[in-house]
Amino acid sequence: MQAYRFALDPNAGQEQALRSHCGAARAAYNWAVSWVTASWSQRKAEASYGIAEDELTPWRSWSLPLMRKECNRVKATDPRFAGWWRENSKEAYNTGLSNAAAAFDNYAKSKQGKRRGARVGVPRIKTKRKTRPACRFTTGTIRIELDNRHVSLPRLGRIRTHESTIKLSGRIQTGRVRILSATVRYERGRWFVSFQVETAREMSRVSHPDTAVGIDLGVKHLAVLADSSGQTRYEPNPEHLDGALKLLRFHSRRVSRRQGPDRRTGRKPSRRWEKANRERNKVHRRVANLRADALHKFTTRVRAEYGTVVLEDLNVAGMLRNRRLARRVADAGFGEIRRQLIYKGRRNLCTTIVANRWSPTSKTCSDCGAVKAKLPLHVRVFTCDTCGLVLDRDENAARNLLALAANCTTGTGVAGDQDTPRVSKPREADRKTRRQRPGRSGRAGGASLPHQRQKETGDRRQDTEARHAPR
Repeated sequence: MQAYRFALDPNAGQEQALRSHCGAARAAYNWAVSWVTASWSQRKAEASYGIAEDELTPWRSWSLPLMRKECNRVKATDPRFAGWWRENSKEAYNTGLSNAAAAFDNYAKSKQGKRRGARVGVPRIKTKRKTRPACRFTTGTIRIELDNRHVSLPRLGRIRTHESTIKLSGRIQTGRVRILSATVRYERGRWFVSFQVETAREMSRVSHPDTAVGIDLGVKHLAVLADSSGQTRYEPNPEHLDGALKLLRFHSRRVSRRQGPDRRTGRKPSRRWEKANRERNKVHRRVANLRADALHKFTTRVRAEYGTVVLEDLNVAGMLRNRRLARRVADAGFGEIRRQLIYKGRRNLCTTIVANRWSPTSKTCSDCGAVKAKLPLHVRVFTCDTCGLVLDRDENAARNLLALAANCTTGTGVAGDQDTPRVSKPREADRKTRRQRPGRSGRAGGASLPHQRQKETGDRRQDTEARHAPR
C-alpha cells in the first residue's frame, strides 16, 4: 500500500462542491454518534426509574452495515439531511459513518485494555469550526487523466491539479499500480487529493547494508549520527520557525489591531482582519512546508545509506511541557523523524531499533561504560570520572545508541513487533537516578570498593541492633 498526494486547483464551483461533500461526511458522523449514544442515555434514564435490566431499551450496535442501513432509512426525513442530501455522493456519507464506527471500536478496545496508547474517550460531535474538511471515495469514477494535469472524482468531475501527475499515471498505464481509494482534504490553505494504491514495490538496496548508525536527536543539532565505521556526523538544525518569528510578530500585530470575530457576542470579523489573518497563515504554512521537506530529505538520506538505525524512545509530550524548550522541540519534529525512519526502513527491509526510554545514553561513558549520577542539560560536554573521556554529550549518546545494535539484530526493532528482542535495562539502567555518596566521586555512580561495602554493611547492622535493643 502506498499513497500519492497532489495539490488541487479547483474553481469556485468545484471548491463549493468539495466543501459540501466534506460537510456531508461531518453530518453523517454526527448523526451516527448521536444515534448510538441516544440509546445509552435512554438506558441510563430508564435504570434510574428502577426498570429491570431485561426491559431496558436495547443497545444500538455501531457496526458500519447497520448504521448505513439506518441512515439510508431516515436521511430523507431527518432534518439534518432533508433537502440537501442528494447533492453529494453516497461516498461522503459513508466516510462519516465509517469514521464513527472506527471511533466507537477504538473506544471499546481502549476501555477493555485491548488498545495500546493513551485512553480513548467516547466519540463526540464534530464542530464545523474545528473539524478539518475531508472526504474519502472508494467507488465510482476515480481516474488520473491522460493529460497529467487533471483528476476525476465521483460527482465532482474533472479537477485541475497544481502539479503534474505523471509519477502516478505512468505506473497506472504500465499496469504496476491499482487505485483503491481517493481522499480529498483541506489543509494549509489548499485542497489535496491522496490516492491510496496497491503496487508491487521493488526493494532498493542501501549503500551500506551491514553498517549500523546510532542517532541522537537534539535541539542544538537536529541529529548526531555515529556509525559502526567510526564516523560521526552532525546534522544542523534548520530552525525554520525561529527564522520566521520576526515576520510572524509583524503579522500578528496587524491581526490584533483589526476587528476580529467574537463568539460570545456573535461579532463577525472585518474584511481587513480576514486579509491580515490570511497573510499570517501563509507564514505558518511556509514554515510547516519547509520543515516537512527538510525532515523527508534527512530521513530518506539516512535510510538510503544505513541498514540498521538505532533511535531513542523520547517522551516528546513530556518535553513539550517544558516552557523553555517547547517551541524548539516542536520545531525539530522528533516524533515525525522517528515515524519516517520506521516506515522508510520497512520499504527496504532494513532494521530499526528503538532503545529503552530509561536508558541513560547521555550519562553513560561510551568508552568504559561508567554511568554518571547526574548530568544537567546545560552541561554540553561529557567528562568521564573513571577513564577521563572528554566528548560532546550528543556524540557520546549516539555512540551508546550504536552499541545497542549488537543486542538486537533481528526483526525491525520497533516496539510491538513480536520477533524483536527487547533491550531491557541496557548497561544495567533503571528508572532511578543513582545517588553518589560523599567521598566516592572517583567511582562511577557512587559505587564503592568490596572492602568498603563490607564495612558499610557492618555499620548498618550495628545501627539496627542498637535501635532495637531493649532499654
